[in-house]
Amino acid sequence: MKARMLRFFSAVIALSAVLPALCSCSPRKYNLPKETLSITRADGGALTVEAELAVRPEERNWGYMGRKNIPQGTGMLFVFEQDQILRFWMKDTPHPLSIAYIDSAGIIRDIFDMTPFSLADVTSSRSVRYALEVPQGWFAANGIKPGDTVRRGDGSPLRNLLRPGN
Repeated sequence: MKARMLRFFSAVIALSAVLPALCSCSPRKYNLPKETLSITRADGGALTVEAELAVRPEERNWGYMGRKNIPQGTGMLFVFEQDQILRFWMKDTPHPLSIAYIDSAGIIRDIFDMTPFSLADVTSSRSVRYALEVPQGWFAANGIKPGDTVRRGDGSPLRNLLRPGN
């Protein structure tokens, strides 16, 4: 009986030491809804990205902070209530990212690479409504450039992505 109890407590102690390390690999403060986005290039080619939607101010402020692994073909779409000059930085974000600033019509206006942990602002060149972050180099590797168009996966515009209460 003592041996069984000793093994049980040893297992509990071992699990309590390992579990925090497993959970800290990809911290997510919010469980964000996902939306498939379709990006159409100038040459007519299209591809999709599975994007988490950061809509509420607290979700947009947290973004990818703390995440060490962001798989190719995924991203985070930041949705704003109105067109504005957007400024993003990489504070507490260890994974290198690229960002596309997208206007209310769904047209990509700027694409920039961002440096992990940098406090430097990465600013849109004009008023935009959305920002899409993906693993750094993903836009370039897929031939996506300013002027290309982003829509929802069903082909509808990016409108109406705001959730009730925003």
